[in-house]
Amino acid sequence: MARLAAILPLLLIAAACSRSPSEQLARLSEEFVYTTLAYSPSTATGVGLHRYKNQNLDDMLDDVSPANLDRQRRFYQSFRGRLAGLNRDRLTAGDRADLAILEDQISLTLLDLDEIHSHLHNPTIYVEALGNALFSPYVLEYAPKAARMRHIIARLEKVPLFLDQAGLNLLSSPQIWTQVALEENQGNIDLVDTTIRAAVPDDLRDAYARAAQPALRALRKFQDYLRNSLASRTNADWRLGELYARKFRYTLESGVEASTTLQTAERELQQVRSRMLDLALPLHRALAPAHKDHPELSGADRENRIVGEVLAKIADRHSTRESYMDDARRDLAEARAFVESKALLKLPARANLQVIPTPEFMRGVYSVGGFNPAPALEPQLGAFYWVTPIPADWPAARVESKLREYNFYKLKLLTIHEAMPGHYVQMEFANTVQPATRRLLRSVFGNGPYIEGWGQFATQTMLDEGFGNHSPEMALTFAKEELRVIANTILDVRLQMLNMTDDEAFALMEKQTFQEHEEAIGKLQRAKLSSCQLPTYFVGWRGWVHLRDAYKQAHGASYTPAAFHDRALAEGAVPLALLERLMQ
Repeated sequence: MARLAAILPLLLIAAACSRSPSEQLARLSEEFVYTTLAYSPSTATGVGLHRYKNQNLDDMLDDVSPANLDRQRRFYQSFRGRLAGLNRDRLTAGDRADLAILEDQISLTLLDLDEIHSHLHNPTIYVEALGNALFSPYVLEYAPKAARMRHIIARLEKVPLFLDQAGLNLLSSPQIWTQVALEENQGNIDLVDTTIRAAVPDDLRDAYARAAQPALRALRKFQDYLRNSLASRTNADWRLGELYARKFRYTLESGVEASTTLQTAERELQQVRSRMLDLALPLHRALAPAHKDHPELSGADRENRIVGEVLAKIADRHSTRESYMDDARRDLAEARAFVESKALLKLPARANLQVIPTPEFMRGVYSVGGFNPAPALEPQLGAFYWVTPIPADWPAARVESKLREYNFYKLKLLTIHEAMPGHYVQMEFANTVQPATRRLLRSVFGNGPYIEGWGQFATQTMLDEGFGNHSPEMALTFAKEELRVIANTILDVRLQMLNMTDDEAFALMEKQTFQEHEEAIGKLQRAKLSSCQLPTYFVGWRGWVHLRDAYKQAHGASYTPAAFHDRALAEGAVPLALLERLMQ
């Protein structure tokens, strides 16, 4: 028996060595995804991973202690070495795409743990992790309601320890991060005290109340900590400075550096403005004939006046605060019918998309709307198009600014991008990728330019195919959106790397790219809360157009939009530079 025990490890090593590099990578990928999800139970529930290594993840909160963060650091460092040992020459094109995702995710995480130190300075990561941990079991029907409520109760019991550790970790924070954390933490308080409490079954009300009372105490204590302690320690910068270029590289995985992307965006800004003038002139002559195309002006001043006046007229047609959500639902039905009529791609078989208000604890970043896909491991569950309601206490001028920005045409474009055939359709395709290990990797760590680029490219395709009856108003609104995508990139790079000021940011958004003031306020906040996300739209859109053109050239007369869309979406969210090779 002793001899057998000594031989067994050698046999296991020999078996591992006998596996092909593809098999080795598949096992490593599975280990990486499941292990990293187990580090964040709040994320795991949303992805559909409920148990791992005899742990019920749905009962747990993230362990944010220094000891566990150090354990994670060692795991990533060790895993990088294990990936380096693979025989890359024997990997398939699909394997190499997976390997690139793994390596960039490791580099990105270690950059954050070792140099950016988000856990020491960004309170929103704790607030949003907690919000997701409580909201996912509430909204995702992965188990009977009573079981999910017990998961929430178990997590509520751990809230005091979680927030105490968050408070110990946080050394300082930029004022904007602390302010948003205060707003989102209030959202968590309301979620626990009002939203979830109202849904608790009668037989669990006492248990919920016992868990909620200390949790709410801890949440309010954390609110006081943010307001009275952390708010006075502002010696942390939301700008990444020299670290930005590396984060850009690992996040976008485009093969193009941040500085080059900035140059391209600033060059294209002027080109799109010129095209907008051409689109606006006929409308301007019809809407304001007395202005006579403003011959007294020239250059940018004339562009601003003519395009601005037309956009102002277009913006007059918009929802009300009360109809905003229903109008988004109406636009979703219209977009679905158009996709079906044009057979642009294979629509998802599942009818699992819901339009709901953006959770309050996520409204700091998602001030307008967003999309939350069905869990990769449980794709039959709900997918959610978030639309952020207009607060009841906003003054009339602020409401009007928001509604004019998301007017009749722009709300349709938002719905196309976020839902149909944008993110919802893309994620439904991603949830069919096989094998399951690959599906999980490409869903959890999907490439941002692929995802956001598809949203923009899908919108362009819809308009090219005649959505909106080739309305010149829609065309000009979409050109404005193209300007916004370009401005997103300029904002992110210049704010993070080149010390762009708030005044310069507002001038770019309001004077050069025709954005309403309320939109500019929200976008500047988003740029300070995140980094390397805003350029994904511009880089990804260009990447999708390049991919389409290459595919079209390769297939000649046999090319159809549906064939291209279905083929490209079937791979899941891989870096676009690698997707072209996968489609050959």
